[in-house]
Amino acid sequence: MNKFNEVIKTLALSQDAESSIYFNKNKVDTDLYIIITSDSGLCGSYNANVIKRAVEEMEGKKVKLLTVGEKARSYFVRRGYDTIAEYVEVGDYPVYWDAVDIMKHAIDAYKNGEVRNVKLIYTKFYSPVKQEVEVLRLLPLEKPMEKVNREFEFEPRASKVLDYIFPKYLNNMLYFAILSSIASEYAMRMSAMDSATKNAQELLNKLQTMYNRLRQSNITQEITEIVSGAEALKE
Repeated sequence: MNKFNEVIKTLALSQDAESSIYFNKNKVDTDLYIIITSDSGLCGSYNANVIKRAVEEMEGKKVKLLTVGEKARSYFVRRGYDTIAEYVEVGDYPVYWDAVDIMKHAIDAYKNGEVRNVKLIYTKFYSPVKQEVEVLRLLPLEKPMEKVNREFEFEPRASKVLDYIFPKYLNNMLYFAILSSIASEYAMRMSAMDSATKNAQELLNKLQTMYNRLRQSNITQEITEIVSGAEALKE
């Protein structure tokens, strides 16, 4: 992926690169957001974090949505957001062509001049204990500020190569985001289940202690009554 990024940066820095369609500044006021959540709950604050960040990002803007996951679909559809496509049950083992199918909607909307920006909101997996919601701008393409380490020569023109290769780059970006989101979902689900197990065990321990105290109190009372009865018989 790093090499792919390097090639894209080199292409974007080429003299004729800006003639590529992916540099177009569409004159519309609508942004498209691709939002990735899970299909089910019981994964802590995973879905809530993504949805909260998305709502903050979209506040005051005219937007279209492309949702991946039942939680995003149900939340935004119920609130009347304009969705151009909704994907659910992508599964635990998505394939590259799932990303291609999803991204096609976004690329077509941009090429047709329906949206000015395409942004991706997903949860990036760093480790089993660290996951963060990220917002990436996918389109339009902009010239990078930093230079690349080496030069490439392109045939045909850089803009033609860019038109061909950049959609594949976007497909890979989305595929990575889906995989990262699934890894983050299960890391947070494991953490949530671990916390629930610990909380349940603490509750069981408290209930066991209460039961033991009540049982001890009843036994003590019964012994007292028996001793009292025995003493009464002696009299």
